[in-house]
Order: sequence, then structure tokens, then C-alpha cells
Amino acid sequence: MASRLNPYLSYDGDARQAMEFYKDVFGGELHLNTYGDIGQSGPEYADKIMHGMLETPSGFTLMGADHPPGMEYKPGNAYSVSLSGDDESELRGYWEKLSSGNQVSVPLERQMWGDVFGMCTDQFGVTWMVNISTSQG
Repeated sequence: MASRLNPYLSYDGDARQAMEFYKDVFGGELHLNTYGDIGQSGPEYADKIMHGMLETPSGFTLMGADHPPGMEYKPGNAYSVSLSGDDESELRGYWEKLSSGNQVSVPLERQMWGDVFGMCTDQFGVTWMVNISTSQG
């Protein structure tokens, strides 16, 4: 298998909802393992996600989990997830689902570099950037 870079997102107890939402957006196979699956004691973590992985038909892999017991959750804005390509229909479909009812900081529009680009933050606090490459000609 070739090396690949995968975003791995941390959540404060809502990883299951987030990963299921992303499955609805992108499709694919979602695998979730809970802390209870690995024998973690304590009922407050039994159903929390220890590791989640979504593999999509487009070849995306997104991973996420609830923060581990005993570790402080520190959300931040030091990351975003970027989707790019030239399949306008596919990317616009992702944009519609990711931005619907959420905060749009840059509307999905043609930009000065010629591509169509937008940026939004979903209900889980994840910033998404969508760039649709356009042919210059």
C-alpha cells in the first residue's frame, strides 16, 4: 500500500454523530470502535468512539475519535479539511451538505485564481475548504 495522509479529528463526545454525518455527506464504509469494545472501564466511555474510519468511493479516508479518558479536550482552529478536484457535480454535492445550515465564511464562488472555492464550518466545528478546478481557456 502506498503512503497516504489522512485527517484525524478529535471530538468531545460526539464523534459518532460527526462520523455518521460525514458518511451521509461522502458515502462509503464507516467503521466505528468504542472504548467499550476494547474493555475500557467506566460507563461514561463505553459507547464513546475510540477509533472511527470512513473510506469513501472517491478514495477519501477520514478518521476521528472522542478524546481518550483522562485527557483534556482542547478544540482549536489550527486545522481544516480541504476537498479539491475537477468533478464539479461531486464537489458541489459535498459543499451543499457540509454548508447547509452551517457557517459559511467564503461562499462557493469563482475566485481570482480562476477556480470555484468556498469555505464553511460544520456543526462540529470543523472547517472545510472546497476547491473546484476549472479549465482555463
